[in-house]
Amino acid sequence: MITSSVVLHIPHSSTAVPADVRRQICMDDLRLARELLRMTDHYTDELFSPAGDERGGRAVVFPVSRLVVDPERFEDDTQEPMAAVGMGVIYTKSACGEPLRAEPPTLEERASLLERFYLPHHRKLEAAVNAALRTFGHCLVIDCHSFPSRPLPYEQDQDPDRPDICLGADDFHTPTDLLGAARRAFEAEGLSVAINRPFAGALVPMAFYRKDSRVSALMVEVNRGLYMDEGTGERTAVFRNIQAMLTRATGVIATSSADRSRAGTMTQP
Repeated sequence: MITSSVVLHIPHSSTAVPADVRRQICMDDLRLARELLRMTDHYTDELFSPAGDERGGRAVVFPVSRLVVDPERFEDDTQEPMAAVGMGVIYTKSACGEPLRAEPPTLEERASLLERFYLPHHRKLEAAVNAALRTFGHCLVIDCHSFPSRPLPYEQDQDPDRPDICLGADDFHTPTDLLGAARRAFEAEGLSVAINRPFAGALVPMAFYRKDSRVSALMVEVNRGLYMDEGTGERTAVFRNIQAMLTRATGVIATSSADRSRAGTMTQP
């Protein structure tokens, strides 16, 4: 039974690469390990999940690495801007622009990967949102990420001055009052906050995207330098403190979302 209208979407926490997909990747084991270190949103399933568990929300976690399939991309590469740099729904390039796969996936390989990983994940996310809508009449999707403290070569924003927290907003699904409440919640924890920088937007399942204002969305990106050693991938001594901060802040955001929905406030940015 769910007791919260919040759905936590955690798409990039896994480092798992199935053996048959590993054979499609042309990097040796050492280079692949380095790429996983760069590209994985390490420990976001641990950092954010307690916030959902504590309040009865749901966490929808992608089970494999984004190097297998990226569930945050549009399924159709013609709609996906990152496809231009080899990082569409199935990556062909690394963060540094090196070949990840010797050849682009065939149509058959692409269809197989999407059917195995991408489509089931999005069906699960859509089902979680529908369950919240049936119970509460509204849903807040918090899109949970982390980002490196220094820009990677593929990133559009190369400003080295990075915030502690990046909040991503969608101009249809992120009300201004919700975005403001989120900013204040993290600033109250002593964290610096930027809006749509270095990353922008927030994921909404396609069944609701730009159609259903009952579904709100907010991306929360945490600077990895706050909680981990980016050279080794190990948690730092303050990991649990950052986890507690996220739990408190997302609790405030969830309450703000619920209050706004009860009041019938649907102010958009």
